[in-house]
Amino acid sequence: MSAADPRRLAAERRRSRRLAMQALYQWQMAGENVQEIINQFLAEQDVKGADLAYFRELIEKITQSTDELDEAISPLLDRPIEELGAVERGILYIATYELLHRIDIPYKVVISEAVALTKKFGADQAHKFVNGVLDRSAKNMRKLEQGSF
Repeated sequence: MSAADPRRLAAERRRSRRLAMQALYQWQMAGENVQEIINQFLAEQDVKGADLAYFRELIEKITQSTDELDEAISPLLDRPIEELGAVERGILYIATYELLHRIDIPYKVVISEAVALTKKFGADQAHKFVNGVLDRSAKNMRKLEQGSF
């Protein structure tokens, strides 16, 4: 594997997360069929430079496991999850899914990517909230990775 490959993969996944956040927003707001949203995004959005398999995985797995994700996130919130904005909730879903199910992605990368997305698309100062929630999540979900046995 060349030195550019890990950077390319990181950039492709970053793009996939952004698309997934937008698709999850649409799913939450409109309640449309997940497959229709995926098809619409592939047809109408600029998906160049995205890892489309990862985009599909995120949308399909997250929408199938919202109960599990809500259960993981809710104890760390200062309000009911339903009161979060759709952007922040979607970003927390993506990051929590990655923390739970994609242990190949370091927790620091998960948090960094989520904070960057929140800074760009979330409410003013929401990145601080997302960072705090995910920092606490990582302590619970990635104990071995953090060296806390």
